[in-house]
Amino acid sequence: MIPLATSNNVASRKHEALSRTQDKSTPVPPKSDVWSYRHRVPDRAHGRKIAFAAFVRKALDDARATRAWTGTEVSRRTGVSRQTINRWVRGEWASDPEAERVVAFCEGLDLDPTVAFGVLGWDRATPSRPAPSAPPMDPDVEALLRRLVNPNVSDAEKFHIRETIRYLAYRPVLPLEVRKGRKQVG
Repeated sequence: MIPLATSNNVASRKHEALSRTQDKSTPVPPKSDVWSYRHRVPDRAHGRKIAFAAFVRKALDDARATRAWTGTEVSRRTGVSRQTINRWVRGEWASDPEAERVVAFCEGLDLDPTVAFGVLGWDRATPSRPAPSAPPMDPDVEALLRRLVNPNVSDAEKFHIRETIRYLAYRPVLPLEVRKGRKQVG
């Protein structure tokens, strides 16, 4: 049998909990020190976090599938730390991501930053700017690209061209001093 004082305490606690849920003007204090930030964020901001997390997750999945990049490689090529990217994926950021980091992330993955800005709801606040024109292409590079789309070129030669381009594109850049030193020796 339950003592009378205990049952009153239970009823009292139930009444307090019910009154707190009915009265939306007073916030319910957290029950422990670990209280999710999500509960204090308005629905609109939470929705933006979910949408941006999905955008970042899709970009990472595409980078893994098409380029075989790991999270570390994405971080290295975009200049955005793995911790920041992981926070974006989880939707655990207290304030909006810095625009410069979003742009660096998108440009490192060959994505249009305006898409990310739209997901974050920044598209209404940012004026549209004209897309920069592509720099003139080297004639030798144009010749290689023509060979890659030419149906008369064998698959083996196309494979060799792609592998050579991939090697040259991703090899480390030598410091200027080292390059100058090699020219003087040779």
